[in-house]
Amino acid sequence: MTRVLIVDDDPVQLRLTAEVANRAGFRAVTTTGGAEALSILRSDRSMGAVILDLVMPEVDGMAVMEAMAREGLTTPVIIQTATASLETVVTAMRQGAADYFVKPVAPERLVVSLRNAIKLDTLEAAVRAEHARRSGTLSFSDMIAEAPAMARTVSLCAKAAKSTIPVMIEGETGVGKELVARVIQGGGERAGKPFIAVNCGALPPNLVESTLFGHKKGAFTGAIADQPGKFAEANGGTIFLDEVGDLPPEAQVKLLRVLQEGEIEPVGASRPERVNVRVISATNRRLLNLTKAGEFREDLYYRLNVFPIYVPPLRERREDIAALVDHFIARFAAEAGKRITGIAPGALDLLMRYDWPGNVRQLENTVYRAVVLTDGTTLETADFPQIIAQLGGREAALMSLDAVPVPAAPVHVDDAPPRRRQAEVETSAQDRFLDENGEVATVAEIERALIAFAITQHGGRMARVARALGIGRSTLYRKLHEYGLTDSIDSDAA
Repeated sequence: MTRVLIVDDDPVQLRLTAEVANRAGFRAVTTTGGAEALSILRSDRSMGAVILDLVMPEVDGMAVMEAMAREGLTTPVIIQTATASLETVVTAMRQGAADYFVKPVAPERLVVSLRNAIKLDTLEAAVRAEHARRSGTLSFSDMIAEAPAMARTVSLCAKAAKSTIPVMIEGETGVGKELVARVIQGGGERAGKPFIAVNCGALPPNLVESTLFGHKKGAFTGAIADQPGKFAEANGGTIFLDEVGDLPPEAQVKLLRVLQEGEIEPVGASRPERVNVRVISATNRRLLNLTKAGEFREDLYYRLNVFPIYVPPLRERREDIAALVDHFIARFAAEAGKRITGIAPGALDLLMRYDWPGNVRQLENTVYRAVVLTDGTTLETADFPQIIAQLGGREAALMSLDAVPVPAAPVHVDDAPPRRRQAEVETSAQDRFLDENGEVATVAEIERALIAFAITQHGGRMARVARALGIGRSTLYRKLHEYGLTDSIDSDAA
């Protein structure tokens, strides 16, 4: 529920305005003085809007707006006053007021003004965040993280921003690990410097070293010119290594040298080159387990894991869902050129009850789909058929283990529920290990068939295939080349 701060020294007017706001679905917070209003705004930047009386003793409305502008408090302000003066209106608008009305105001007019101000603020916040992301100055105020589960994450990010030590961000796919990395950079001394993001799991094994560290002309076939790597591009700034656990052993050795010596060695170079780069890595897998299994270097693990930060999944921070939905609606509605004022309470309740296995990324895709397809000005429950199907399927499953949920409408690939395979004739365990001639199949034949089956089962998404088979991405790509399954790489959506 969006909170609205109402400031008025008239107790009767204060009570009437608060009642109108409460009945419209807002949560009114009241105060009778400008000084106390500023104190509330400084301590709580999540306030949706301020209804501010201009004429008050001591600190009046104009003084409050001047202080807000000076301190960077961007909460939208709606001015109300008992006197209508053109000079007053112009002055208030120049100070940044979103709207202005004269007492007494009709309740309908007040509610419309509140909703427009909050929607405008949400859109402006989305624009500010996108601009900050592009310029490398993303700050903690741009991150939606009011849920108690995010308190420790935000606290650790603030500490990490004050130093340049390597940071390891852990969390499920889609929780926003790159956003956390950008906030750490934007809150530190490297704000505004280059921020280079690299998805290590999407790099072809034979191009990992060249992509990360660069290459010299003639280093290999096709190297017709010197090419700087990602580390050289990030010099002076930050490099974000996503899914760092998928790096092949050769690249792990070179990465360790970068962390130890501050030097990179481009492919084909005769001498190393110095770089000044802060390394922030991320993984959705337990690197310690990969280290114990021998798939990741132990010395590199301890170099990267100096300052670990865990980002909780969306199901553990449901308090942020409403704010995230508002943020996505404002952004996507502006991109699609639609006038969408918000989401209906029933639809928001539906989204709050869902577990979001794909986390914030899935929520973003779901809201985007709803915004594009809706014909109304408010997102309703019917605009989320894939969520209805999945929630309905779970409830039905509690009643009957044989129940198979059927989506009521086409489902986005990122949100598609796991489908139960059609009944098929079971073959005996012995037959599964026989080739077409009735002879025992080789280990290579069985392994190839298993990999091909896993690719089909997971729709060609190589990250999931590797996790299902319990092997690293580099190992999977090598086996794809060995077994002639490289055509599957083109469909990799990770």
